[in-house]
Amino acid sequence: MTDETFYAGVSEQARLLRKGAVSARELLDGCLDRVDRVDGRLHAFTVVLREEARAEADARDAARSRGEDLGPLHGVPVAIKEELDVAGQVTTFGGRANTRPAAADGEVVRRLRAAGAVVVGKTAMPEFGQWPFTESTAYGLTRNPWDTTRSTGGSSGGSAAAVAAGLVPVGIGGDGGGSIRIPAACCGLYGLKPQRGRVTSAPHPHLWWSLGTTGPLTRGVLDSALVYDVIRGAMPGDRFHADEPSSSFVDAVRAAEGTVRPLRIGWSTRSAVRGFRAELEHIHAVHETASLLERLGHHVEEVDPHYPDSTAAFVPQFFGGVRAEADEVEHPELLERRTRETLRLGAWVRPRTVEWAIRQGEKVAAKVNRVFDTHDLLLTPTIASRPPEVGVLDGAGALRAAWKAQPMIAFTALWNITGNPAAAVPAGFGSDGLPLSVQLVGRPHDEPTVLTVSAQLEQARPWADARPGLA
Repeated sequence: MTDETFYAGVSEQARLLRKGAVSARELLDGCLDRVDRVDGRLHAFTVVLREEARAEADARDAARSRGEDLGPLHGVPVAIKEELDVAGQVTTFGGRANTRPAAADGEVVRRLRAAGAVVVGKTAMPEFGQWPFTESTAYGLTRNPWDTTRSTGGSSGGSAAAVAAGLVPVGIGGDGGGSIRIPAACCGLYGLKPQRGRVTSAPHPHLWWSLGTTGPLTRGVLDSALVYDVIRGAMPGDRFHADEPSSSFVDAVRAAEGTVRPLRIGWSTRSAVRGFRAELEHIHAVHETASLLERLGHHVEEVDPHYPDSTAAFVPQFFGGVRAEADEVEHPELLERRTRETLRLGAWVRPRTVEWAIRQGEKVAAKVNRVFDTHDLLLTPTIASRPPEVGVLDGAGALRAAWKAQPMIAFTALWNITGNPAAAVPAGFGSDGLPLSVQLVGRPHDEPTVLTVSAQLEQARPWADARPGLA
């Protein structure tokens, strides 16, 4: 198999598998070979499930030979972030403090397997996903395939590196402050954070309370939609539930192939975090994308979203989210020093404090969403700075790490507080040779509009053929 197969993406690999142009075992073995050749330089994977994945791929091929109905992800290799349960594997949350394997797949992983996907392994993250840099004492530094001296961002940086390097066509991540969109921006991928409650958090009632959600990182928009149509849907035990979308996500992407009604799109390069301004190349990317959207027939204008201070809504939920996950580990004495410092700093956060913060988030959402009274979408930068050199967290305590995180989350974290869908959309490359990205934010519960316009941008400014120079 050639690089074309490995970089083909979810939908194309699924098509090749369904028609028998390649078997699930052949594709998996090719992916494992690429992992062996490339991942030593990236550290995207924390564990590779070679024998389990081969057995799973063989089962997919056997089902096809028997003429059984094939799922939409039949034979497609997938990587899973370390915070999600995979049966028989330790859910490490990016650290060393857990040692007991999970008894069963989490619901998202179960749905992926039911759709025919083959789980290749688990991917790196900072401990409990606290930071937008994929670095930990347990697994070291995860490196950007476009430049291995640079960060992938985080916290889903392992999944991002695996997809960007063509090791798998999709990596599952999580987003509690930008952790899908930030690594997508750093690695040249498409990353949609869905509406809060769109994807189940089962077996847990929530992921970082109202902040977090789960979703894929992919090379293209259709790939993201295809995976979301498999994993979306809440469970009875979930704390949050999203409204039903107006269409399937795949149909929303395919709508871009026809006539799309003109939309009202506002753009802003103002940061939601005071004191942080986007670098010039990110501002130019927004301007160029705004001009492209105008040429595509949309009404585009600069707006001031009047961002309120969201500190009171975010910080208690951040501390409460880390505490909730830390309470699940078996050996808290093995937590990173920086994590233990986070837990000490957040000791004042009690359940009532978290509930108060969630209510503050609802007030923030009511103010911010006024921009959607007059606009269908909001266009902003995804991150404020260029991907930094790896080793960002070396020697940094919790407070210093939080300060270093601000330029990375300055445009993303607000939309975790409000719950709106928001996507990182590739926007070319910077002068440093690393990807550029812009963010499209939608009305509450309106992923279809975000996906349709994302697909329009992909058609007008294709990005999926770009690939890093890894052998």
